Amino acid sequence: MRLSEFSYKLPGELIAQQPVSPRDHSRLLVLDRVSGCLEHKHFFDLPKFLKRGDVLVLNDSKVFLARLIGKKARSGGKLEIFLLRKTDLTPAPASPAGGLSLLVRGSKGEVWQCLVGGKHCQAAQKIIFSEKLQGTIMARQQDGTWLVRFNLRGRKFFQEIEMIGSVPLPPYIKRDKPSKADIASYQTIYANARRAGSVAAPTAGLHFTSQLLKKLKAQGVELVYLTLHVGLGTFLPVKTENIKEHKMHAEWYEIEKKSLERIIKAKNEARRIVAVGTTSARVLETLFERIDIENCSPRFASEAGKLPPPWRGPAVAGKIENFVGFTDKFIYPGYKFKTVDALVTNFHLPESTLLMLVSAFAGQAMKKKSVGLGKIKKAYREAIKKNYRFFSYGDALLIK
Repeated sequence: MRLSEFSYKLPGELIAQQPVSPRDHSRLLVLDRVSGCLEHKHFFDLPKFLKRGDVLVLNDSKVFLARLIGKKARSGGKLEIFLLRKTDLTPAPASPAGGLSLLVRGSKGEVWQCLVGGKHCQAAQKIIFSEKLQGTIMARQQDGTWLVRFNLRGRKFFQEIEMIGSVPLPPYIKRDKPSKADIASYQTIYANARRAGSVAAPTAGLHFTSQLLKKLKAQGVELVYLTLHVGLGTFLPVKTENIKEHKMHAEWYEIEKKSLERIIKAKNEARRIVAVGTTSARVLETLFERIDIENCSPRFASEAGKLPPPWRGPAVAGKIENFVGFTDKFIYPGYKFKTVDALVTNFHLPESTLLMLVSAFAGQAMKKKSVGLGKIKKAYREAIKKNYRFFSYGDALLIK
């Protein structure tokens, strides 16, 4: 399929700049993917579409203050550093041609993969962020990101980040200056402090309130949590007209064995798995390719020697604690979902991998790849007509 097929026109005034309060008062467009029928509701109506025994899977990753502003040590010029992912790989000096030379483990300093904004960024530049935090630009990678080594590590690094960093809001949310309110609103209410690592919110989860989750549990809906740290894999634009040529960046995930067992039990009992967000959906689909469903063990013993591994602990049934790994799964129309039966999501950017995933899901039961995209475009046209709010702080879509 062509990238241009996933384009659509959106009036700028429909890009949400602030969240709705209370969170669950955002609007909810419900799409029946079999009939194509649409219903206009509010998010607090979600319990009407779920039933006892359904398993609601939520991404509990926490957004951290990933946007840093620093100054070049020599010139004083401003540089913006957007933290993406910590790595234990430390680069040797860059080659004279500016390429990346051999990566080696074990060197001092905490190294992060970053996006760097500003003029004349180059290897070996020293950046000052605060009295305590400094960094050194190490090397540019083939994907356009940079490796940056910081002088702090571990808890001290994150403590300083919490003091000087800013909320990593997407560029379509305009702010004259950082807003303290965004620290709370650009975070799900169930974000796990021990799971900090996302540089963008899993936005489908922003609509939930504590009261709504309690209501769902009282109704007999099971809540299961997994973690995917949102990074470039989720928000990097597609730049190839043939979408199959797009390469997804890997994103880290983890799910406890007991949580996975609950999902497997539900599938074996023909109960619905309802993914909250495209991130949860991608983890679920990745997991069910990599494990033996009956034994809850890795499907291929030969994977045990690969890095990163898809699990933590011995590759023996019954002895695995958590499943951990990276996923670069790219889902687009024609894909057959193995796990997800319903999807709670937001309205996504044109030509994004997220729009491709929801189009694939909407057309799951159809033979033609274009059918799902047609249903999504119809839903989006209706949402625009009815003045729904789009993107991160916008309204929600339930595909059932």
